Amino acid sequence: MLDSIQVIIPALDEEETIGGVVEQLRELGLERIRVVDNGSRDRTTEVAREAGAEVLAEPRRGYGQACWTGYQQLDERVEWILFCDADGSDDLSDVARLIEETKSGADFVLGNRRASAQARGSMTLVQQFGNGLATTLMRFGWGHRYGDLGPLRLIHRPLLEQIAMRDRGFGWTIEMQVRAVEEDARIVEIPVGYRRRGGGRSKISGTIRGSVAAGSIILHTLAQLGWRRWNGHSHGYKIGGVVLLLGAVGMMPHGDFAAGGMVPWFLAAAAVMSVGWLLAGRPRDISLGWFWGVAIGARLLVVPMAPGDDVWRYLWEGQIQLAGFSPYVYAPSAMELEALRTPSWALINHPDATAIYPPVAQLFLRIAAWIGGGVTGLKIWFLAADAVTIWLLARRFGRGSALLFAWNPLLIYVGVGGAHYEPILLLAMVAGWLAWEKSSSGGPTAWWLGVAAGVKWITAPLLAWCAWSRLKSRQWKATIVIGVMGGLPVVLALGWFWWEFGTIGSLAPEDFVREARTSELVPWLIEVVWPASAYRNGLLVWFFAPVAAWIFFRAKSLEGFAETFLVALLVFAPSVHAWYFVWLLPWAVATRNAGSIAISVSGFTYFLLWHALLNGEGWQQTPFEKLVLWGPLVVGFSWSHFRKRIS
Repeated sequence: MLDSIQVIIPALDEEETIGGVVEQLRELGLERIRVVDNGSRDRTTEVAREAGAEVLAEPRRGYGQACWTGYQQLDERVEWILFCDADGSDDLSDVARLIEETKSGADFVLGNRRASAQARGSMTLVQQFGNGLATTLMRFGWGHRYGDLGPLRLIHRPLLEQIAMRDRGFGWTIEMQVRAVEEDARIVEIPVGYRRRGGGRSKISGTIRGSVAAGSIILHTLAQLGWRRWNGHSHGYKIGGVVLLLGAVGMMPHGDFAAGGMVPWFLAAAAVMSVGWLLAGRPRDISLGWFWGVAIGARLLVVPMAPGDDVWRYLWEGQIQLAGFSPYVYAPSAMELEALRTPSWALINHPDATAIYPPVAQLFLRIAAWIGGGVTGLKIWFLAADAVTIWLLARRFGRGSALLFAWNPLLIYVGVGGAHYEPILLLAMVAGWLAWEKSSSGGPTAWWLGVAAGVKWITAPLLAWCAWSRLKSRQWKATIVIGVMGGLPVVLALGWFWWEFGTIGSLAPEDFVREARTSELVPWLIEVVWPASAYRNGLLVWFFAPVAAWIFFRAKSLEGFAETFLVALLVFAPSVHAWYFVWLLPWAVATRNAGSIAISVSGFTYFLLWHALLNGEGWQQTPFEKLVLWGPLVVGFSWSHFRKRIS
């Protein structure tokens, strides 16, 4: 029996106690002991290894993340998983009693600290309140009377696999207990001993901030589990899918924002789509037909709608390339191009500015123009790119998680309804990210992130971070490969322009970049305090550069860097459009960041700019509109990061 038990111990800065915990477990006859170091800055790893434990490194913070990492790649002979804390507070002599209960048919055995007056007295008031609140809510919501959320627990491996744990933070223990009830597991609780931690400081109950956040996480986790329960058993995703499709039908006729009265109807339809998307939630099990039927069906419904005005520049710049003119040299208003003007030429935005799109994007526009199809043809390209990205995310994270991206109302409008080329960027970015998880050489990642950078420059820092991560670990060859492969797509595209047109020209119209302002947040706040900064975008570099550097050098994973950097970039950018917010969505599939989810709804506030323009109020947002647009992103993103730090 003992040989079939895998012990998993998440640890963060526990060098004072981890050695004793491992030794006690070994004295009990347990040999399969894994300590998962969750980013310790002390000698936790060395002490655990010296005591005889297998040590795994998991730099991504989170109690559940560490537990999940410890659970991966187990020996096939392992049948039971024992979880315990690294701080020495568990009375490990009770492990034998937990094991004994499994012989009577239990699938899940928990140590109940609150069943003993002595053990209960060693718990802080915060611990007692939090555990009492959680178990009471579980009893009301799921009908099972738990006594504790104790860390000492033994669970049958098939049950843990059936539960399919999702939480990667402090909610891990709550989810395990709730899901065990939902799976009709045979659950047993027994009284166990408990004492004050043997050293170090509690990451939760040791601070007021941690205690308050822990209570919030308990409530949030139970609410999320309750929602998933309703969703999974009441087919909430079917209701959500139907509502989403109805919203898409309502949105389709109202895409021409230059026409009077369209914006309110467009926003009403977006609200319906958002309700459907939120109702769908994150189902544990969604059929292939529903998943793809709604994802593709909603996009097909908005294909006929009037596109955003960017599309006319896309078509123009592809067409003039075929005619032998570089969009980096000739603005749409250039007299040399007068003979090429079509009826849609008058719809091109900023006709006096040369191209701002990077060279790989320009090659795509050239190919699309050569194939033909006009606006509808471009929309089909973007729909196809969306579909491939959805497939990649669903294969990696499952259909339930990928629903956040596949059914996202803002993304559905941006790519296919509004015909903005963001789906091409997202496809290259996601391909590079997922390749990073699989390839140690970095070559495939660098190539795809290089393509992404050549579509929009904003992803170039992701490529730089990949090179830095290999450089700091002295993987010289991988660093060189990333640098060469990452730069190759842009170099090849620029080489094409040089060969085709004899010059490259200006890759960005200087005046436009220096002065453009739309929906900005930090630049607007700076301008309120310092009016002279208005339309002097070069000054913003001094504010953004230190923030970007701090994010760059502190990041421990590509997804962590990418999501945080892109949020910072959006917050500091002088010109932000609604379609920029979809840059965050692939990363949110993995992180479930509340800000990225919230901006998918609040991002539609951007389109009130068109309403204001038609009403003669100018192309500017009111402070209230900025609050509605940016508040959910900033608050949600901050909350998710705070929750992750204390979990």
